[in-house]
Amino acid sequence: MRDPVHGYINVDYQAIWDLIGTAEFQRLRRIHQLGGTLQVYHTAEHSRFGHSLGVYEIVRLMIENIKNLKDTLSEYEQVAVLCAGLLHDLGHGPFSHSFESVTSVNHELMTRRIILEDTEVHSVLKSVHPSLPQDVADIIAHEHKNPLLAQMISSQMDADRMDYLLRDSYFTGVSYGEFDLFRILRTLRIVDNTIAVKESGIHAVEDYIMARYQMYWQVYLHPVSRSYDAILLSIFKRIKDLMVTHPEIVSEAPAFLPIFEDEEISIKDYLYLDEPTCLAGFKVFMNSKDDILRDLTRRLLNRDLFAYKDIKEEKDFTDIEAKVEASTFDTAYYVQEDHLTQTLYSPYKAHDNASVWILKDNSLVELSKASIIVRGFVKGDKKQDRKVFYPKEIEQQEL
Repeated sequence: MRDPVHGYINVDYQAIWDLIGTAEFQRLRRIHQLGGTLQVYHTAEHSRFGHSLGVYEIVRLMIENIKNLKDTLSEYEQVAVLCAGLLHDLGHGPFSHSFESVTSVNHELMTRRIILEDTEVHSVLKSVHPSLPQDVADIIAHEHKNPLLAQMISSQMDADRMDYLLRDSYFTGVSYGEFDLFRILRTLRIVDNTIAVKESGIHAVEDYIMARYQMYWQVYLHPVSRSYDAILLSIFKRIKDLMVTHPEIVSEAPAFLPIFEDEEISIKDYLYLDEPTCLAGFKVFMNSKDDILRDLTRRLLNRDLFAYKDIKEEKDFTDIEAKVEASTFDTAYYVQEDHLTQTLYSPYKAHDNASVWILKDNSLVELSKASIIVRGFVKGDKKQDRKVFYPKEIEQQEL
């Protein structure tokens, strides 16, 4: 399959092709990879479907390019980790993290359920080997007996991060996320069942670490994107509250009902709720008799986003809150605080997935001890950004 990031996605096993064709995997076409970021970078319309294929492809490239890896893993383990790379995002809901923060849904748990319960994905995996569904789920959850497989999917330097940095950089039209993928792959080695980088590849790893830092602050955490997410958060919060006071209003868009009921949601109901379904529900709510829900969905669909202000001291937040409270807006839905911190790289002393290891003089050295650049970031202060989001009308009233 032609891919703008990797050139081609190469499928060697029938099981992979069959998994791609399942209803659960095809649903990922209807879940955007970057959510609200497309409100800033208008071409960021790519989906978790494309990203999942990309992660699979990088796992495949690891098996083919990392010296001794193919000999280290049995063919069954190779198939299992390829499947895990392909399916790692299977449980993501619409709008991802905004959706999860209000509902009781956890995308990692849902991924596990989709793999292990009665689904097309489960049937494909089980047809290959009875143990494959459990092994794939365990790799994704970092519970597999061979930790090397989980490192390939999720660690400080994994197939997931490497694909989304390159893919998101491409589709947003920025260069912040670019790094030399093939240089990293060529210098990766397996030492004591741990993925390590030869010392000659350290500069490529430094570029990769910097790419992550730049993409987070320039793209993923852009304040306009966070404003969009703040309105989404308020919409889901309002739906949740109306389920208690006026469930008949929510029932006008019945796809939301199973999500906010007390009982555990079924896989069928969860998979039905993709982003087009949510947006169709929001269009219905634009005519709702509930003033708050009607206004919030209008703002979201018409990109009438909240204004934002940096919070440098507590008074900055309380002033905005007081102004909104004095207006016609309910502060529970029209004031959102967002406090973000990010550390470029946090090493741990033990061999684990939170460290990048450099192979130097036949010994493993943690990245910050081998790189002056990374060491500076580790010893430096965490970058923080605290903002409050609120209706633009508040500013206009002051004028």
